[in-house]
Amino acid sequence: MWNYEKRLQYPVNIKTPNAKYAQIIMSQYGGPDGEIGASLRYLSQRFTAPNRTCAAVLNDVGSEAPEMDR
Repeated sequence: MWNYEKRLQYPVNIKTPNAKYAQIIMSQYGGPDGEIGASLRYLSQRFTAPNRTCAAVLNDVGSEAPEMDR
């Protein structure tokens, strides 16, 4: 049905964390139509998935949704 590779779209390497910048980024993800809401919908749908492969895909999409939408 599909070819599935588990890898990040953009590799992440944080050298110096910045709490102020992180707060600005997190404000963009919140809200009912934000990235957090979409991630939680994917993660909750994995429990009713018809098979384990589909559940794994929903889990990975839900945990990496912000990277995939760019």
